[in-house]
Amino acid sequence: MITVEVAYARPDKQVILKVSVPENATLEVAMRASGILEQFPEIDLDQNKVGIFGKLAKRDGPLRPGDRVEIYRPLVADPKQARRERAIQARQTRSADTPSP
Repeated sequence: MITVEVAYARPDKQVILKVSVPENATLEVAMRASGILEQFPEIDLDQNKVGIFGKLAKRDGPLRPGDRVEIYRPLVADPKQARRERAIQARQTRSADTPSP
């Protein structure tokens, strides 16, 4: 048996669960063994991406002792679009604060 962690975070709650799994276990085996899927019913393994220590991985990928399996939530907004909107907002604010000649 090896020990790994399974992590999931929402804006209001974050958990990291330690779980012991067989040496040849996959990410999916660890997630199911941890009970995290029952604790957070919104997790859909067909939709949510998963990884190990911040690097995307496949659910059937192998685990090593001490790995942290992370379950990622879908993005709420496209980061590029959000950046564009902030830039537009900043320009509008600057032009409104600039006195007229």
